[in-house]
Amino acid sequence: MKLTGFVAAAAVGALAVTAAHAETRITYKSAKSGSSYYQMGVELAEAVKIGTDGEMIVTLEESQGSVQNVMEVRARGADYVFTTPPALVGAAQKAAGPFDGKGDPAFDEIRALFPIPSLTMHIVMSKDSGSNDLSSLAGKTILLGSGSFGATEGEKYLELFGLKDKVKIADSELSNAVAALKNGQIDGFVTAGSYPAPNVVEAAATTPVTVIPMTDDEVGQTGRTRVVIPAGTYAGQEGDVTTTSLPVVAYATTKMDDDTAYELTKTFWEQKSMMSGMSPWWNAVSPEMLSEVKTKIHPGAQRYYEEAGIALTDEQK
Repeated sequence: MKLTGFVAAAAVGALAVTAAHAETRITYKSAKSGSSYYQMGVELAEAVKIGTDGEMIVTLEESQGSVQNVMEVRARGADYVFTTPPALVGAAQKAAGPFDGKGDPAFDEIRALFPIPSLTMHIVMSKDSGSNDLSSLAGKTILLGSGSFGATEGEKYLELFGLKDKVKIADSELSNAVAALKNGQIDGFVTAGSYPAPNVVEAAATTPVTVIPMTDDEVGQTGRTRVVIPAGTYAGQEGDVTTTSLPVVAYATTKMDDDTAYELTKTFWEQKSMMSGMSPWWNAVSPEMLSEVKTKIHPGAQRYYEEAGIALTDEQK
């Protein structure tokens, strides 16, 4: 009886070891907690767990930004997945921009997996301001905030379109924007986030607003990617709004084995409709967004795209 019990216990132990080895763990580093991109990470982790029947577990890590995400490639292992705009990966591999003097061979091993919702520029003005295009921002008080992509991009646009000296910049943080707009302390604010952006949803629900559209010529002058926010995305938005966006992609490195990259990529696309039910920003993601990836795609992800009939460029292979 004792021997039988020992054998049974050993068998259970062997099964536990097998189960442990069957489970693949991924560390996903995206953005600050409380941000829309951190919430996307929560939704992605849940979708991957469901889509793989718990065989792949994604653990979220808070991040201080895209540059940090790329820099950490130097010390991370095969389980590391991170998000960043494609342009930053290109800059890291060329030791340019924020990576000037910080080049590292590890950056050459970065490989793309799949796109996630883009950072979409929103210039949100109260209806009472009477603003309906960029030129009509002159004479208005606008909140840009500080330290974010939206703030930096907003400053760039004011300079680019000759509005820098015609607009009063409110001295306040973006977290105060909705209340300040509602109270009439500002005429509008600039924010960047995947649509529907939570702070724009909140603003439109409490105050009649206009999301300022850009012409194709204006979009071209910014050098950013053209994107259309569909009509009805926000309360009172009767028509499509053309604006700019910064693509964002999930990356791994060559340390990740092909089978893991394949399974993660495959699960992402198969679960996208489920994630869209969690948050509508996933609706904006499509295979066409892979065109923004100018560096190599992970061989495991390539295998999925080939099976799915999604064409890749020579530079992506």
